[in-house]
Amino acid sequence: MTSHPSRHCTVELQALPSRIGQVRRIVSAHLRYWNLDPLIDRAALGVTELLTNVHQHAQPDKLCTVQLEHLLDRLTVSVRDHDPRLPVVEDLGDIAPMATEGRGLAMVAAMSESWGARPDGDRGKVVWFTLPTTAGPVTVPARVPRVTAGEQPVPRFAGVGPEPALDAPRPAHAPARSAVPG
Repeated sequence: MTSHPSRHCTVELQALPSRIGQVRRIVSAHLRYWNLDPLIDRAALGVTELLTNVHQHAQPDKLCTVQLEHLLDRLTVSVRDHDPRLPVVEDLGDIAPMATEGRGLAMVAAMSESWGARPDGDRGKVVWFTLPTTAGPVTVPARVPRVTAGEQPVPRFAGVGPEPALDAPRPAHAPARSAVPG
């Protein structure tokens, strides 16, 4: 039995622009209630990017589930939708400086401790990111790897072993370095 209970929050919604702002407020309120105020800006930014991707790309519908889980020293934010296609992360060097799209997952990768995407059986996919709840720096890569369908981004773990090669995404069938949240 652990002395650090886990906390959960789940919100089901249509990923429409008007609802994204509401979910940001829900995420912020839960993190304040859980005394995780320092994580509010990054968690709200990350959930906004993931919900925007559902709004712009998910098919056949925009129905999704946002889940927050605070367990020990880690907050995991995940978005589950019905589209089985895994997201593609653009290399920031390939995005035009004035482009208004294409940076969302790169920002999630840069501001989180780890992140990833995984198929959710025949029900779609889950895209998630983690934030440490204890003080300490989060390593931000100079480049974000390009990930194509059928691959999964390599999670980064600050201070745990060597930094993975950013130019070589791990195939989805390769063993994970740690348990994938969700």
